[in-house]
Amino acid sequence: MSSVYAARGVPRALETIAAWLLGVLWILPLAYAVWTAFHPAEFATRFVVGAPFTLDNFARAWAAAPFARYYVNTVLLVTLVLGAQLVLVTLAAYAFARFDFPGRNVLFALVLVQLMVMPDVLIVENYRTMSLLGLKDTIVAMALPYMASAFGIFLLRQTFKTVPRELDEAARVEGCGPVALLWKVYVPLARPVYLAYALVSVSYHWNNFLWPLIITNSVESRPLTVGLQVFSSGDQGIDWSVITAATLITTAPLLIAFLLFQRQFVQSFMRAGIR
Repeated sequence: MSSVYAARGVPRALETIAAWLLGVLWILPLAYAVWTAFHPAEFATRFVVGAPFTLDNFARAWAAAPFARYYVNTVLLVTLVLGAQLVLVTLAAYAFARFDFPGRNVLFALVLVQLMVMPDVLIVENYRTMSLLGLKDTIVAMALPYMASAFGIFLLRQTFKTVPRELDEAARVEGCGPVALLWKVYVPLARPVYLAYALVSVSYHWNNFLWPLIITNSVESRPLTVGLQVFSSGDQGIDWSVITAATLITTAPLLIAFLLFQRQFVQSFMRAGIR
């Protein structure tokens, strides 16, 4: 028996070592960015324990580009997308989960087909549509193609289907209509799923680059990702200390939020069934 337990312990030890190696590989770029951003440029390629600490790189990066405007644009973008998504996916998922209507299964199959279509495939058509609507170079143009989410509809529909019918009947006896039933029964029970979905949506659209790069061309509508790309290819050249400082400026909100609420993040994902 001891040999069996020993044999089981070897794969577990290998899994632990592999997990630590992957963690180290994942953290190395971030560790380099933090080191370089907080030290003078001459220490960007060498590690010296007594290297002087400085915040000048952040001051130079903030002064070299309108990051305040980029922050406002990005916050407006993710707020607009998330708000529209929560309303649309909730109503659609509720209809698919609890209402019988002609063509329901066909329509839901079409929603699932949308999950197989990469957003990048539709960039040309989306650009043409935004041009016809006169919305180019606006925050609305960046947000509009993502306001309806097939993933969100599927996720919430599966969650709503797990709600016992007895709760429906009890709420209807109390006089709740369809809208009140959704708001008072289904939405509260799906809060962990909403939180998990919101985290996915915010992180994706905060880091989205290709579509905002194509549809925007001015500071007034440019988000952080595009602004960082324009900044890093500007006249300041390859100054890694300033570039990594600008990178930390753009990613700081997500990193801080994760460090502060990582336990809630993990619990929400586990309860939502997202792996």
